[in-house]
Amino acid sequence: MGNKTHPIGFRLGITAEWQARWFAGKPREYRELVDEDLTIRKVLDDAYEDAGISRVDIERGSSDVVLTIQTARPGIVIGRGGQKVEEIRKEIEKQIRGRVRLNVQEIRQPELDAYLVARNIADQLERRIAYRRAIRLALTRTMQAGAQGIKIICAGRLGGADIARREKAMAGRVPLHTLRANIDFSIAEAATDFGRIGVKTWIFKGEILPERKQEEELMSPIEVTVSPGEET
Repeated sequence: MGNKTHPIGFRLGITAEWQARWFAGKPREYRELVDEDLTIRKVLDDAYEDAGISRVDIERGSSDVVLTIQTARPGIVIGRGGQKVEEIRKEIEKQIRGRVRLNVQEIRQPELDAYLVARNIADQLERRIAYRRAIRLALTRTMQAGAQGIKIICAGRLGGADIARREKAMAGRVPLHTLRANIDFSIAEAATDFGRIGVKTWIFKGEILPERKQEEELMSPIEVTVSPGEET
């Protein structure tokens, strides 16, 4: 099951959150909002190809749309004096309805972000760096950054081979069936001269445990008061 199910979709509502949070009352409205979400993500991808954007969260209120951009290079996203981010905000407002507010969050440790790790490997493959070396460096840096496990799979015409094949590397442990495991997963593609090479990355950051207070409440014994004369 772990090889067939998306690791993040498998944990949605349990330990993972949705990247788009809004509600539509009618089917037609739902279709329009989904189309707007795709438009927003396309505008951001076209405008910031090299900004290292890992995730875009979309929240809709009654009159405005709040976009939270998580990036490893916030300076590129914001621009000089906030000029770049203001241009993108106006461009998005032209294509959707409602006001748009942009929040930019910096990713402190890009080595622990699955998309940035996969994108880094894909960029190295496009520059014709040996795939085994790129994978080995990614494994080492991620484990040194504090991850408990990482798994990388590259598939395609690796090294210009005539027949496509798959290369797998793993360090630490990556529990795919444990729901409380904090697994970050992403896919990136490298456009090489021999064709496209897919890169999949799983990063295990530890387990998400319930708060101690809630755990104590669940484990505390239930007190039952019985009035005199009543049978227990």
